[in-house]
Amino acid sequence: MIAKRYEPFWKTTPLEKMSPVEWESICDGCGKCCLQKLQDDETDEVFYTDLSCHQLNAVSCQCKVYETRQTEVPGCITLTPDQIDEFQWLPDTCSYRVLHETKELPNWHPLLVGSDKEMLRQGLTVRHYAVNEQTVDEDDWETHIIKWVHGTPEPYDVT
Repeated sequence: MIAKRYEPFWKTTPLEKMSPVEWESICDGCGKCCLQKLQDDETDEVFYTDLSCHQLNAVSCQCKVYETRQTEVPGCITLTPDQIDEFQWLPDTCSYRVLHETKELPNWHPLLVGSDKEMLRQGLTVRHYAVNEQTVDEDDWETHIIKWVHGTPEPYDVT
């Protein structure tokens, strides 16, 4: 008897049809969406900074107030399936974005490898560079703009 091979849910269920539990499990826990972003008023270009929301635990890359984050941080953006077409603002390593664009999870994703060890090995979380937004005057945020090279941030020259 030949055993049936079952495909994982992310291969058979489009993002917009995932259950809330499935949707949440696609998040790789990198913390990059919790970094502050600056938008150019003239071009609408979005720039990431290394400044994290004050509610992000930079070691675990988890929100300290996840269940009440919209109340605690009014500007917090909650990723939902109805925003899929707007995911281009997310970093190119974001698992939601990668799955949407390629129909595959990144090969380092915790659902594939069983833990976050490969993500950490490749430097794909904010753990080693996030700076709490409350420690930097907002007038100086522009000096914290970064760009990513496969997950690892580099200073971004805004001049």
